[in-house]
Amino acid sequence: MRLTTLLDTVNQGGSGPWPTGSTATTDAQFDQMVAELIPCRSGDPELWFAERQADVERAKALCRECPLIEGCLAGAVERAEPWGVWGGQVFVGGVVVPTKRGRGRPRKDATAA
Repeated sequence: MRLTTLLDTVNQGGSGPWPTGSTATTDAQFDQMVAELIPCRSGDPELWFAERQADVERAKALCRECPLIEGCLAGAVERAEPWGVWGGQVFVGGVVVPTKRGRGRPRKDATAA
């Protein structure tokens, strides 16, 4: 059931990298297939909640390759995710923001950075 649901989400009709039909899979096989297609399931989950701007940008880049990006973003907007990278976008306080500010106070003189 899980595979069929994911296939419908990913393929929107059944054509794609996974076989369709009544192919039986074990949980381990399913987890492996998910990990191959969905970057946030195969890498370090902390990357999607990173503090460093470079890490946040890396997570956003990995999201752009994910076949579930649209559904992920829609779900995050609906849930008003408090923070993190969801669907290739940065959320802060439940709102999509263009970039994530670093911790601490901003510099008084921007040219010193």
